[in-house]
Amino acid sequence: MVAPLRHWAEALVRRVGQGASWLILAMVLVTFTIVILRYGFNLGWIWLQESVSYLHAAVFMLGAAWCWQDDGHVRVDILYRDRSARHQARINALGTLLFLLPVCGFMLWIGWDYVAASWRLLEGSRQAGGLPAVFLLKSLVLALPALLLLQAVCTLPATVRQALAPAAVDTA
Repeated sequence: MVAPLRHWAEALVRRVGQGASWLILAMVLVTFTIVILRYGFNLGWIWLQESVSYLHAAVFMLGAAWCWQDDGHVRVDILYRDRSARHQARINALGTLLFLLPVCGFMLWIGWDYVAASWRLLEGSRQAGGLPAVFLLKSLVLALPALLLLQAVCTLPATVRQALAPAAVDTA
C-alpha cells in the first residue's frame, strides 16, 4: 500500500516539475517578444511584462521538489562531498528533519491566510492593465512547501534507513 502511494507522489512531483520546466521556454519567448515590441515597435503592455514574473515564480516554486528528487539542488560541499554515503545520508536526513520540514510547515501555516485572502478578493494586479490573477501567483506560496513535503515523505524513509545502516566493512 505504501509503495504505490510513494510512486504516485514521486510521479506527481516529477510531472509538475517537468511541466514547470516547459515554462522556461515560454518565459524566454515572452521576454523575446517584449524586447522586440519595446525596442522595435515602441509598444509594451504591463500584463505581458508581469507574465514573465509569474512564469519565473512558477518555474522555481513548482520545480524545486523535482530538482531535489533528481538530486540537482545546491549543497554546502564542505560538509558533504568527501564523506561516505552513510554520512551523506545523515546530513540529508538531519537537513530534512531540522530545516526542510519546519520551514515548509511554517510556510504552509503562515501562507494559508495570505493566499486565502487573495482568493477571497480574486486579487489582481495593482497596475492598470496588469494581470488579474495575483491570487494564482500567490497560490504558489502554498504549492512550493506542499510539493517539497510530498517529496520529503518519499525521500526521508530511505535516507534514514541508509543513515542508520551499519557501516560497510572495509575488506582492503
